Amino acid sequence: MDPAKLAKLQAAAASNRIGGKGTVRRKIVRKAKPSAAQDDKKLQGALKKLNVQPIQGVEEVNMFREDGNVLHFSAPKVHAAVSANTFAIYGTGHVKELTELVPGILNQLGPDSLASLRKLAESYQAIQQGNQRPAAGGEAAAEEEDDDVPDLVENFDVEAADAKVGLD
Repeated sequence: MDPAKLAKLQAAAASNRIGGKGTVRRKIVRKAKPSAAQDDKKLQGALKKLNVQPIQGVEEVNMFREDGNVLHFSAPKVHAAVSANTFAIYGTGHVKELTELVPGILNQLGPDSLASLRKLAESYQAIQQGNQRPAAGGEAAAEEEDDDVPDLVENFDVEAADAKVGLD
């Protein structure tokens, strides 16, 4: 046998030995990290306790975020427990801007939703203008903000004390 190959095998055997000289060689068993499949099983178990039922025929789900963007799921799996007010949505979500999705969702909205969409669009425009205003402003913008708050003209503490004296 080749001496280099023999030395390599002996080094490998020495690294597998856990105890001292004369003990049985054992391989070190690495514990597997919990995978996403195990997490999914735990989630499925929790959802079964809530008695969720699958909802068929859902083509897309849009969740409106506070920053004006939309979390968009296309062709998700949806399970719901209406009594517990719980919905589980499975799929890959993509963050999109509201302006990208508006043409596609207009035909899905009713008259009540159109009014709320207008309010959402107005707040979205206000957010956009608010982000642009501080960069363009400076001292002039700070002076305008000071004008919004009126100065205190009267001393209310003295008048309240006088009113108490008059009541006694």
